[in-house]
Amino acid sequence: MPSHIDIAVNLVGSALEKDIDNVIQRAAAQRVSPLIVIGSSLDESQQAIDCCLQYPKSLYTTAGVHPHHASEWQASSVERLTHLAQQPNVVAIGECGLDYNRDFSPRPMQRIAFAEQLALAARLNMPVLMHERDAHDDFVEILQEYRPRLKGALLHCFTGNRQSLERYIELDLHLGITGWVCDERRGAELASLVGDIPANRIMIETDSPYLLPRSMRPKPKSSKNEPQYLPYISQYIASLRGQSANEFAKQAYNNSCEFFGLKATYEPI
Repeated sequence: MPSHIDIAVNLVGSALEKDIDNVIQRAAAQRVSPLIVIGSSLDESQQAIDCCLQYPKSLYTTAGVHPHHASEWQASSVERLTHLAQQPNVVAIGECGLDYNRDFSPRPMQRIAFAEQLALAARLNMPVLMHERDAHDDFVEILQEYRPRLKGALLHCFTGNRQSLERYIELDLHLGITGWVCDERRGAELASLVGDIPANRIMIETDSPYLLPRSMRPKPKSSKNEPQYLPYISQYIASLRGQSANEFAKQAYNNSCEFFGLKATYEPI
């Protein structure tokens, strides 16, 4: 059974929070370990760091401010995020970016928070984990200014079209693919594109507890997605790419280790 790393798990501030121990154990039983926990606000990033301390080597985390929380960004946020980013088990700045689909925060504030987090990631020489929804043009305009100075840049939960894919490849981004690709209704376009993502730039994720793979059979009793289902997503993507399940899993695993600086702890399979 190949090893997997789930690069985006909403373990705190979600429906999984009350069952963290079992979620980790169920994932590990499927050789999904470690898990990268997502920090969506400064307070949640602190909670994620505290959680990682309870599960060393099983959990790593990002620290950042999601565009939904950009209205909370203020002058002191950079200083606080700098402190959080330097804590044990923090492997990237994020989740940061732009979301013009829901507009939970005003767009000008989203752009400021995104740019300042990219600048911080560049200053700290840390990779960045990003979010973009219905904001491609502004996202690219901001990102391209900082991309040459960023250690690494990952767009998680990519669900874009061919034009956006080509632009992100030009910017040398890593792309995270979720169970969205397993949805024959919404994910058909993504399914047609995953074969064109460069082998050294693709990663896999559940974005738990969201985006339960629609094509799973038997269907899980719970509607909550979990990291334990990542091998199913991996096999599905491998098939779309015309690769063996083991070959693709190895590539995605090694990409994740290299991006998040985990190679020294987790040997490539």
